[in-house]
Amino acid sequence: MKYRGFLFFLLSAVLFSSCKYLNQNRMLQTDAFYPYATFDTTVAIKQYQITTADVLEFRIMSNDASALINSGNQGSQNQNGGAGFTARVEADGFVKLPALGRVYIQGLTFRQAELFLEEKYSEFLNKPFVTLTISNRRVFLFMGSIATVITLKYENTTLFEALASGGGIPDNAKVYKVKLIRGDLKNPQVYVIDLSYLKGIKNADLVLQGNDIIYIETNRQLVSKALQSLSPYLALVSTILVSITLLKTITK
Repeated sequence: MKYRGFLFFLLSAVLFSSCKYLNQNRMLQTDAFYPYATFDTTVAIKQYQITTADVLEFRIMSNDASALINSGNQGSQNQNGGAGFTARVEADGFVKLPALGRVYIQGLTFRQAELFLEEKYSEFLNKPFVTLTISNRRVFLFMGSIATVITLKYENTTLFEALASGGGIPDNAKVYKVKLIRGDLKNPQVYVIDLSYLKGIKNADLVLQGNDIIYIETNRQLVSKALQSLSPYLALVSTILVSITLLKTITK
């Protein structure tokens, strides 16, 4: 009887530890009563405002192609008579630009910044035309154990576009529970999007924000994982059983 009690205790410990092993690679789990955020469709989408450390990509040209901005080693000329270059927004909100020097740009939307720079460059160009994108605004996509960093160069990148950029959804993905995490990570907003039905498309069309985290859990191969995790313990149990059998045989 004492051997049976010992074996029962050993097997219970093995099963408990194997359950922990099977769940150890799952991220961002929530309990059944976690207060998920809800989408407020009445709130207008807020346009992105340029902030410090943003890396901006500029393209400046004259509408009549009569003049070019000389951007030195930083710029590159294109066939349309324009100059392209990148610049980082400094800690004080200023950015250093060819011909203009340091100008304050923090807090402006893309369109506001383009109009502002067109006005500034009108001193040097005939009807200047400015286009602006950002190269370091990113979202982080996790599908099971696969992670992808996606750059948001434009303001209106949606969840669907991010999923497509990440290679699409794998066959074993849990599409009924796509988590979107945004905001301060000390107190984040967590949304759950159900892509298993067509009605979930209204939320999947939402515009992503910089530093959003998208997490899609994948179904695990439980049987193979369980056998993998239990194999060393089963070998131990088998060794103990053989030892007990031999001991009982010798003591008879």
